[in-house]
Amino acid sequence: MAVAKFYHLTRDPLETLLPKLIGRALEMGMTVALRGTDTQRMQALDRQLWLNDGFLPHGMVGGPHDADQPVLLVADATPVAALANQPGCLITLDSAPVTPDEARAVERLCIVFDGTNDWVVAQARQQWRALTGADVAAEYWNRESGRWACVAQHPKP
Repeated sequence: MAVAKFYHLTRDPLETLLPKLIGRALEMGMTVALRGTDTQRMQALDRQLWLNDGFLPHGMVGGPHDADQPVLLVADATPVAALANQPGCLITLDSAPVTPDEARAVERLCIVFDGTNDWVVAQARQQWRALTGADVAAEYWNRESGRWACVAQHPKP
């Protein structure tokens, strides 16, 4: 079962953190599902992942080679168990939903949210309560000190 790691973006854009999270999961031998809520946003991320210096092999869900993709970009709440690449890591963006059962089914769970948007922050808090209320371990990460640091955990150590 994964620890739900909440990443509060305030200093850097998503495009800076995302390749690091994906790269780390791939280094650990996992396949990845990157779940968002908007098809256009996911298509834009698809283009960025192809063009960035640290190219990350990936594809949009629904292609002929989904099962072979190390990273699948998904713009809806398709359950991780239904994804052809059988992800060990789930990364959610833009308040995309994640269930406690999904948190228990993956090895790594990252919930990335925009700390400059009050509505999105409220959604992240709601996700924290839902997951921790279902006995999913969670960590809250931010860069207030200049470096990424875990500043809260559930359950408390």
